[in-house]
Amino acid sequence: MDLNKEIRYLKGVGDKRAQQLNRLGIYSIQDLLYFFPRKYIDYTKPYEIFNAPYDTPCVVKATVLRVSNGVKVKGGRTLFKVLCADDTAQLVLTYFNSEYTVQKLNVGCDYLFYGKVGGNMLSREMVAPSFVDIDYPITQQPIYPLTQGLSSAMISKYVQTALSDIENIPDHIPQEIREKFYLPCLDFAIRNIHTGRVAHSVALAKERLIFDEFFMLQLAMSVMGEDTNKHTDIYIKNTDISDFINSLNFIPTDAQTRVIGEILQGFCSGIAQNRLVQGDVGCGKTLVGACACYAMAKNGYQSCMMAPTEILANQHYLSFKSFFDKFNIKIALLTSSTKAKEKREILSKLENGEIDIIVGTHSLINSSVVFKNLGLCITDEQHRFGVAQRTKMSLKGNNPHIIVMSATPIPRTLAMIIYGNMQISVIDQMPKGRKPIETYFVGTDKRARMFSFIDKHVKMGRQAYIVLPAIDQNENITELQSVTEYYNNVICKLLPNIRAEILHGKMKSSEKDEIMTRFKNGEIDLLCSTTVVEVGVDVPNAVLMIIENAERYGLSALHQLRGRVGRGEYQSYCILVSDSKSANVVERLKFLCSSQDGFKVSQYDLENRGPGDFFGKRQHGLPDLKIASMSEDISTLEKSQQACKMLLSIDNWQSKYPLLVEKLEKLYEGFIL
Repeated sequence: MDLNKEIRYLKGVGDKRAQQLNRLGIYSIQDLLYFFPRKYIDYTKPYEIFNAPYDTPCVVKATVLRVSNGVKVKGGRTLFKVLCADDTAQLVLTYFNSEYTVQKLNVGCDYLFYGKVGGNMLSREMVAPSFVDIDYPITQQPIYPLTQGLSSAMISKYVQTALSDIENIPDHIPQEIREKFYLPCLDFAIRNIHTGRVAHSVALAKERLIFDEFFMLQLAMSVMGEDTNKHTDIYIKNTDISDFINSLNFIPTDAQTRVIGEILQGFCSGIAQNRLVQGDVGCGKTLVGACACYAMAKNGYQSCMMAPTEILANQHYLSFKSFFDKFNIKIALLTSSTKAKEKREILSKLENGEIDIIVGTHSLINSSVVFKNLGLCITDEQHRFGVAQRTKMSLKGNNPHIIVMSATPIPRTLAMIIYGNMQISVIDQMPKGRKPIETYFVGTDKRARMFSFIDKHVKMGRQAYIVLPAIDQNENITELQSVTEYYNNVICKLLPNIRAEILHGKMKSSEKDEIMTRFKNGEIDLLCSTTVVEVGVDVPNAVLMIIENAERYGLSALHQLRGRVGRGEYQSYCILVSDSKSANVVERLKFLCSSQDGFKVSQYDLENRGPGDFFGKRQHGLPDLKIASMSEDISTLEKSQQACKMLLSIDNWQSKYPLLVEKLEKLYEGFIL
């Protein structure tokens, strides 16, 4: 059978069922085979009726005593009651419109019933439980995620139909890797994950499929990532930067000092450093970058720092100017806005070695930018740059050291995969005196009170952000607040005397930068924006971050938005606005209110939403993990890393294992890092 065949052509499916399966993301036979059960009914340890847990799905063993005839009730439905018992208590089963199901139950026979036990101490009940004979040969029965019109039994039937037509599912993992890590073949894993006949076989199948997901993700990252262990002639002899540290008007945190030491040590190794420096917004990554650039300049090498936006590049330039104003270090700024004459002068000085540090945007990648002796490349907010862009930048030198910085804290397990080929330094400490951002979760019924809060702070001379999920009103999603509608119908009416402006991603870069500059300069009181402010300018005077439709964002994104405030001496606030009644949403938002730690927030986000949601699929293309858990399957993750290194050490592995390459290309089609 062709695994890519459309699901509607599978025997017994047809167009109507295919549409229902499509809603579950099942479009082909392969999609069906990789649609794994979410859990299994374990029939090996049934409860006695009296000891069964309340309101929790469980298996109960009982004998059928009486089956009643159907009784018509309100709504035209027919009610059937079945009385069961064991040595501990009685159990009443209730079924609606299910005469065919009830007729399968024979008085005097024992069955295993699966469902939620309700009722009270005297009378226990189960509504519409599934059941099997006491001598049912299968110890575990798969339960699948469902949509309206489909049952687990139907999906299981389709899976078995497909598997009966497949002689053997070809395996993309090389045999030597399977043998090395004691993994069953793919055919065994797929068949056993769906049948669930024997617990041990299901466990082996899960182990193999979890390994698969981690291995393919790790391999994709390794193939598309930067080379490591490249030798370099850029060797720093003098790592003493105490004169620079002593010139600061503050004392670096212990975490900053530790990371600076790790970077300086890497400069002395003879291997081109390829390091990720990550830490929360405001933890002091810019100072760490400045220390690295200072060490390079002191040893006769040039450095470049690339930022994703002009306004961020300008911010870094001004920070570096203030850091080095006491030293004879030449710094330049190069962006698309740099005038032609000034640009020619900068490029000439850069090529001659008269500029020690250059800060800029993507303009630094242009072929016209030539260095005399490039020793260090730093990219800020690294997720905004692709691997190809970073590689192109590094090719401007002879294997320069590379440092990428991120204000998006990444859990250790995800960092092991995404940045497994990089050294990782973490700044896990905030500067002293920084006030925690008070975070609140409110409904839209508190909006008037919230606007009074904004008005109060603006009158005190402070500034605020309001972030919304859409640029324009979407007719299909009417509950979403849009920037334009909100500005016109809410802000202009409730805050008529406040200087407010709109900011969103459809604006030209020059227009966005102009608005952000005016906001930074205090010419705008309130910025009504989409998430384009997530990575932006440092505005110490901004103390309020209001996020409407907060349920639409992952916690990591909300934490990043929160980090736009709290950057000055004033107490800052983040208000999450949502009317969602979802228990999961409420729990997530309350968690953010209780935690200021970006690493804890991102770990929570990863465990509850997965890596695709964590990064944003549109930007990164990471597939969802269907069966693996980055919080629970650490040992398998580590095995997959060892296997990946083993594979990459094999000469011409791509030509030796075409099935693996085909699987990789299909799984990560259009992948962008």
